[in-house]
Amino acid sequence: MMEKRILLSSPHMSDEKFEEQFVQEAFDTNWIAPLGKNVDGFEKELAQYVGIDHAAALSSGTAAIHLALKAADVKAGDIVFCQSLTFSASVNPIIYQGAKPVFIDSDYDTWNMDPKALAKAFELYTPKAVIVVHLYGQSADMDPIIALCKKYNVSLIEDAAESLGTTYKGKHTGTLGDYGIYSFNGNKIITTSGGGMFVCNEAERTEKVRFWSTQSRDQAAHYQHSEIGYNYRMSNISAGIGRGQLKVLDDRVTKKRSIFARYKAGLSDISEITFPNENEWEFSNHWLSPMLVRGKVTPTIILEELEKHNIEGRPLWKPMHLQPIFEEFDFVGDKVAEDLFEKGLCLPSDSKMSEAEQDRVIEIIKSLFGE
Repeated sequence: MMEKRILLSSPHMSDEKFEEQFVQEAFDTNWIAPLGKNVDGFEKELAQYVGIDHAAALSSGTAAIHLALKAADVKAGDIVFCQSLTFSASVNPIIYQGAKPVFIDSDYDTWNMDPKALAKAFELYTPKAVIVVHLYGQSADMDPIIALCKKYNVSLIEDAAESLGTTYKGKHTGTLGDYGIYSFNGNKIITTSGGGMFVCNEAERTEKVRFWSTQSRDQAAHYQHSEIGYNYRMSNISAGIGRGQLKVLDDRVTKKRSIFARYKAGLSDISEITFPNENEWEFSNHWLSPMLVRGKVTPTIILEELEKHNIEGRPLWKPMHLQPIFEEFDFVGDKVAEDLFEKGLCLPSDSKMSEAEQDRVIEIIKSLFGE
């Protein structure tokens, strides 16, 4: 009989059922429509957790990036620098705004935006904004990136969709730039089933994001609109789930870090396998456990073998400059992102995974190397 499937990263509700309590309160008070006590509470509690002044709960992380670009006054024809090694949701909102992405390479130290490639890009282009991504929960090296954005007076947007709970020099990712975004998709470290959050330290910008996200309805007795709006607000039910999940976020970070450390130790004897650094200036949530493999045993071989045993793994994100839909746009760098994609894979990192299940994954991989 086939063993129970080991998942990459799936929703994990709290044992204490905190989520049910908040959702039940919404039902009991009939606040099941968008907005309500849970939305207000989730915004305040998330902002307090990451140490920022303001937050706006939205329908997705993608919506949060879109409205962050609007907050940065990105318009049709503008250029936006964006990390190439990421998921397409980091880039699509640039196109929504009619702007043009220029893709920036990664470095081997962080797997994230290479400050040297970014500096070169600034010599070639004049962008309106920069989108840096904290991939798989690993923090980008923010100080040089922030310095470049300040030098050129360009807005910095942090895509922290995968890095809630990660810190850079003691500060939460998502709070270091001008605008930050988080995702609560079903596979993230905490989930609202689907949703996102826009954060920043400017009250006026946050209020504007809330305005845009509720169809840009002007203050009037009738329905009046002076700007294009969007149906991007998070529902009160989803926010209730998020409030419950936020109570166990620290536990999820601890578990994810344990999973990463166990993989790193369990596969340490295989010279062909390496894991990303956790640099001295960061504390990573290790949302997923990615690794690189160089040699005859390829990522594809490992993923196919895991699948034979009903275990879910994934390739790394395919860089955006290699995607057919974005092939017309420029790329600045030395093809580090391509190398990471070709040599990398993500191991199952589900927070419900037992040590015995993780040992199965490790033993299957070791068997491919004759260990």
